[in-house]
Amino acid sequence: MSDSNGGSRRPRMNGTATTNKTQALAAAQGRKARRVPAPRVWPVKAIDVYALLGGNAVLIIAMWIRHGGLHLLQSPSGILTAIGEITALYGTYLVLIQLILMSRNPWLDQVFGQDKITAAHRWVGFGAIWLLVGHAVFTTLGYGMGLNASPVDEFISLATTYPYVLWSIAALGIFIGVAISSVKAARRRASYETWYAIHLYTYLAIALGFLHQLVVGSDFSTDPIARFYWIGLYVIAFGTLATFRFGQPITISWRHRFRVANVTLEGPGVVSLYLTGRDLDQLPVRAGQWFRLRFLTPDGWYRAHPFSISAAPNGKYLRFTIKSLGDYTQKLQRMPIGVPVFVEGPYGAMTGAARTRARVLLVAGGIGITPLRALLEELPASRGNLTLIYRVSSAEELVFKNEIDELASLRGATVHYLVGKRGSREMPVDPLEPKSLRRLVPDIDTREIYVCGPAGMMERTLSSLRRMRINDTQIHYERFAF
Repeated sequence: MSDSNGGSRRPRMNGTATTNKTQALAAAQGRKARRVPAPRVWPVKAIDVYALLGGNAVLIIAMWIRHGGLHLLQSPSGILTAIGEITALYGTYLVLIQLILMSRNPWLDQVFGQDKITAAHRWVGFGAIWLLVGHAVFTTLGYGMGLNASPVDEFISLATTYPYVLWSIAALGIFIGVAISSVKAARRRASYETWYAIHLYTYLAIALGFLHQLVVGSDFSTDPIARFYWIGLYVIAFGTLATFRFGQPITISWRHRFRVANVTLEGPGVVSLYLTGRDLDQLPVRAGQWFRLRFLTPDGWYRAHPFSISAAPNGKYLRFTIKSLGDYTQKLQRMPIGVPVFVEGPYGAMTGAARTRARVLLVAGGIGITPLRALLEELPASRGNLTLIYRVSSAEELVFKNEIDELASLRGATVHYLVGKRGSREMPVDPLEPKSLRRLVPDIDTREIYVCGPAGMMERTLSSLRRMRINDTQIHYERFAF
């Protein structure tokens, strides 16, 4: 193992813990650990998802043609109207796909992972907005040209004559507002709570758009089969959302009755929260996964934030290690013992289930050590097959050093602690550049690689791996930015 000047602090009980609660935790931790069931692996592949989405896209345009859409292409005004209809259909379709992406569906989570789902959510969302804007523009132009009216006059006429058009205008306005709040510059300025509250209005926009489509949509008004099809798409989308976004978390939280059992200090501004509950040995979860936690306090019940488990599941407790990075995480440093917790999850595909190779490299940066510390403990491996690179700017930022050293000794793993600021005397070059990585791990090409850390560190590491021509299927990572 590489040496480092860093250290870790021994856990301390939160001063607010009562004797009874301390004894209860001790009893819970004293129970013999049981094998925790692994989350179910669904027989779903990426190609299945793409085929389903593509098939529906073809069916949508086929129904438009069946309803006489091609006849619109005989005049300039008809062509504009046709474009308006097609953009409306596919804009609505993308909105329904957005609902599926927002549902935290375990099938999609298993196939793509939350990082790719988040990226798809962003691009599908912007695509839906542009298509719906195109619908408004081209429909107004087409109708106006057909009636020899200016676009402004036609827009005013549509907005003031037909109430259902006002619904669509309101829906489009909400969608545009949500899109603006999702731009990187806006996300950096807004808190998670503000961003989340704005996005809740998406449901209102979808409801208004559905009413607009129900009243004036050609598929709804002229063809019972198409009407049934589109209503079915809405039911599937909202049903998936209700089941996995709300039903599953309620069921899990009610069954296991999670509570804060202990709070321990791991380092400056870093604590571990231990959650206990009922029948945790029956909760399917893997190392590398994460949960959204709502601490049911007066100012915390409405806030859900993602945190990875920092110890392998043991059927006795879940441990989450949290660094103070803002007002909310700072409050969590002083969380009272006994607070009930509403849990959503587990989520994440950065687990041993994605592994295809015997040798593994874990690359952690800062507090990103949390899921990788759990993987270091859980992943089956022969001695010499596990390597951990742990990158921090100072020794004070090292978390779990004693635990990591003990695990490395027990499991025959190699650990490299890379301590120091880039450009400093002790760290003159980036230790995560290709040459440095190759020097630390000469057989890196043959390894499964897991990466977690701050955004900048992850981007540099992933860039280095790409420059080293490491196959994308070997690399596993997830970001947790909203």
